[in-house]
Amino acid sequence: MARAATTADAFNAVAEPRRREILDALAHGERPVGELVDLLGLAQPHVSRHLRVLREVGAVDVRDEGRQRLYRLNPQALKPIHDWVASYQHFWEERFDLLEDVLEDLKDDDLKDEDFKQEEH
Repeated sequence: MARAATTADAFNAVAEPRRREILDALAHGERPVGELVDLLGLAQPHVSRHLRVLREVGAVDVRDEGRQRLYRLNPQALKPIHDWVASYQHFWEERFDLLEDVLEDLKDDDLKDEDFKQEEH
């Protein structure tokens, strides 16, 4: 089966780690390409290619300001990813509850060990 194009949807586009880094950077506000190049340590053509993919799926918007092109996050385009991940929230809550129980048991065991050691002395 052929692999889906990276521009098919936000899921495919954000599968690439560098694109996620760009989204993380843009979550802090609008940035020109040059800033993204500096932040990521990539060549400008690579950053521009990633931005093009993110633009095509709607994850980022661009506006011209003088000679600069400023990119900003479009969180609405990422909502399908959020909604999909949110469907697993109950799974993680159950796991964290179990982990909390284990940590409480370990804490209780440590306290019992401390009490025992004090009784020996």
